Amino acid sequence: MHRRTALSVSAALLAAAPLLAACSGEARPGTAAVVGGERITVSALQAQMRDVRAAQNRSPQAAQLISDTSGLEKYKLNSMIQSRVLDRTAQDAGITITTKDLEDARKERILQSGGVEQFEALALQKGGLAPGQIDRAIRDQLILAKLNEKFGEGKIAGPAAAAAKELGVEVNPRYGAWDPAQLTVGQATTPWIRQVTKPQEAPAAG
Repeated sequence: MHRRTALSVSAALLAAAPLLAACSGEARPGTAAVVGGERITVSALQAQMRDVRAAQNRSPQAAQLISDTSGLEKYKLNSMIQSRVLDRTAQDAGITITTKDLEDARKERILQSGGVEQFEALALQKGGLAPGQIDRAIRDQLILAKLNEKFGEGKIAGPAAAAAKELGVEVNPRYGAWDPAQLTVGQATTPWIRQVTKPQEAPAAG
């Protein structure tokens, strides 16, 4: 999965995030993870993967895109968990993202990309995002930007850690172990929060 991003998450979030207590216990049938007492079902995770693979298979670069996302299952589970942690961080900080905020950000990215088709292709290539998953990624970006404005650039580790601790995270062992230091499942291969790359800032794919 490519790491190139327009709005990079501060490395301090990964390096300085304190240890968090993750829930332990036997996995619940049909559950990939539990965050804040709410299940992320295996079927929901598989649906996210199917949407991405379907979008990739429609691309002329299908083989390369699929090869580049061999760890898609864990990547998507990480994204689903981390988005919930980010939502709680924003809630605790009194931060909201309006529909207009999201619409304006999407329009800006589409304009910069040269159109909807190009924008969706870029999101698929750089972020492993199917069209229906893009708005969630943009929302995450906007939350991160507002958190950085509130706490200072690179100083959101504390609030994020507190939010994750409040929620509690339990992961089905089938998918790995929750790493409280990195806020990821198993060995993370992607940034803490997935991003939709702005085209003018993205180097050519390697």
